Amino acid sequence: TCPLVSKVHRQAERLVAQGRHIVFIGHAGHPEVIGTFGQVPAGAMSLIETVDDAEVFMPIDHTNLAFLTQTTLSVDDTAAVVATLQRRFPQMLPPRGEDICYATSNRQTAVKAIAHSVDAVLVIGAPNSSNSVRLVEVAEREGTPAMLIQRASELDWDFLAGVGTLGITAGASAPELLVRELVDRLSERFTVTEREVETNRETIAFKLPRGLEAAA
Repeated sequence: TCPLVSKVHRQAERLVAQGRHIVFIGHAGHPEVIGTFGQVPAGAMSLIETVDDAEVFMPIDHTNLAFLTQTTLSVDDTAAVVATLQRRFPQMLPPRGEDICYATSNRQTAVKAIAHSVDAVLVIGAPNSSNSVRLVEVAEREGTPAMLIQRASELDWDFLAGVGTLGITAGASAPELLVRELVDRLSERFTVTEREVETNRETIAFKLPRGLEAAA
């Protein structure tokens, strides 16, 4: 389990132990949501997916709430849901620190940064990867056509018709190898000039689990 997801699990357990009802912002059926709900007793947590859900949510005790979020959500969408909940329930306790994965939020920021200077965006990631799908949505919300592919072999050349400048990004778990593979495939047909856009430098390092430290 990703350390950031484990952190959300631990927060959920602590909040329930404190007697709070958790409002969990996420997507129904996502493995992370299922896993987090599995950490607490049934009925201890309510799922909110959209602003509309937040507007109609009616807790039994509105004075004893806390919220947590799935780590792979759209930063903008989540902010809107949180704002709605905080307007309705100003006493609601926020999470300790940011729940959305730094790799997820950094990539969304980068897509926003390039969206208006490219003709289209290709996102490398699996169709069941929440953070990869969010990257497509971020680009499209900025008015830039975007497509999700798992690797270069899925490239739709028709999608690139008329594209002079292409943005390429990848989901948080997609290996750099797949990005290079895509660039190489594009180079077979086009004269490619690369420019890397860096909006945040990722320097976070996680400790190895106990038992693996000595082996490392």
